[in-house]
Amino acid sequence: MLTIISPAKTLDYESPLATTRYTQPELLDKSSQLITVARKMSPAQISSLMGISDKLAHLNAERFNDWLPDFTPENARQALLAFKGDVYTGLQAEDFSEKDFDFAQKHLRMLSGLYGLLRPLDLMMPYRLEMGIRLENPRGANLYAFWGELLTDKLNQLLSEQKSKVLVNLASDEYFKAVKPKRLEGEIIKPVFLDEKNGKYKVISFYAKKARGLMSRFIIKERLDKPKQLQDFNLEGYAFDESRSQGNELVFTRPER
Repeated sequence: MLTIISPAKTLDYESPLATTRYTQPELLDKSSQLITVARKMSPAQISSLMGISDKLAHLNAERFNDWLPDFTPENARQALLAFKGDVYTGLQAEDFSEKDFDFAQKHLRMLSGLYGLLRPLDLMMPYRLEMGIRLENPRGANLYAFWGELLTDKLNQLLSEQKSKVLVNLASDEYFKAVKPKRLEGEIIKPVFLDEKNGKYKVISFYAKKARGLMSRFIIKERLDKPKQLQDFNLEGYAFDESRSQGNELVFTRPER
């Protein structure tokens, strides 16, 4: 069973590391092609393309210029420990044991606009390049065109090595669009997290993102390898709701607190 999640805009290159082990990303030749394109943009163009402030645009122009595909622990950090958004708050990899990292390295992948597909221990230099932006490149008008079928091929390769050929999709729609579901050689399970507000259950973005991280943590900590086991997820008040679940969409609800 393989789980995929989205990256995060917020990065942390300061906190103490939970492990000193690392690997190198597998698609750096592709990342280098995107960096070549990104370096041609001025901070003003970056600001307009990404919808970010001038200050952030200047920072990311510097990051593109400083990027070198020779990653070391001095200039880069393991992806699972570098990302720090809501998903990663739920995942809480900073308290993982070495055995947790071993399991995650085999069963968890992060989709990325720049790096394509990252393993938890893959080193990465800081960047901001969201999958949904319209960055023209040699392969088309956006990053979906750039990555094409490569990420699906990589996932198929990984699924063939798993005991259960199941992909647990905990990524956002923006990132999962980079995958071609019809070409995936495995079953796709999509967990959905609903929180109660004013008596009604609905997806609340902040909570749903954190819940995706919590589910990823649960899979890793409990060493889950069968889709049926996902129904046992019970962190922070969530519980499987059979009546709302349909087919491969597993719904988890949490009452108002």
